[in-house]
Amino acid sequence: MMIHFASAVQILSLENQEDGTLAGEGLSVLETFTYFFAAPTMLFVAISVITYALTGDRKKKEKISSVVTSID
Repeated sequence: MMIHFASAVQILSLENQEDGTLAGEGLSVLETFTYFFAAPTMLFVAISVITYALTGDRKKKEKISSVVTSID
């Protein structure tokens, strides 16, 4: 008798849940590695390279000294 009540309570609790509250299928090891390690690392490296390329120090061209423009 108690088994019937327990199963009825479980069925009722599952019917009253909102969408998205039931767990879906899990991630594989490769998906977990990609989503939580590889993708953030690649985004960090890409943003760092772009930022450095746009703001990094550039080598100045050596100007040829001229008698008119410099004093020795």
